[in-house]
Amino acid sequence: MALSTFRDASLDDLAAVEALIGRPLAGRCAVVVRRADGGPVVIENEPNLRDGTPMPTLFWLVDRELHAAVSRLEGDGGVHRFEALVDPGELAAAHDDYARRRDAAIVQTGAVAPTGGVGGTRVGIKCLHAHLANYLTGANDPVGALVAAAVDVPVVLVERVRD
Repeated sequence: MALSTFRDASLDDLAAVEALIGRPLAGRCAVVVRRADGGPVVIENEPNLRDGTPMPTLFWLVDRELHAAVSRLEGDGGVHRFEALVDPGELAAAHDDYARRRDAAIVQTGAVAPTGGVGGTRVGIKCLHAHLANYLTGANDPVGALVAAAVDVPVVLVERVRD
């Protein structure tokens, strides 16, 4: 039986994503957020890699410009700054929602399941890239909202990849 939780990325999308990240992917993905010109911005990963290794990052920011802008924020102490600005209860709710969505996407039921919330963490903030990716999919992520307000987010289109 084929694994199918979403419509997999097309061969063209896979080539574009692999060019953006500079290496082949170790698991399945679908492009869930695109620029207006169709370029991939966020991918949704299968919760386990092909070999069964847990993949805690459900949504991955692959757009080079946004990735670079968020890296600059992180380098300037953005993780600690945004953590101090966010209500802990709202952040916990974002982590819980992320974990629920990732758990619902698990197909390899015999494999070890990934744990944690956004970016694999359970509390606090681990990665601003993961929070922005989550927010861009339409999730209620207070950290992602702060990151989006701090960087120049282009017009994006959220794509439905699940039936």
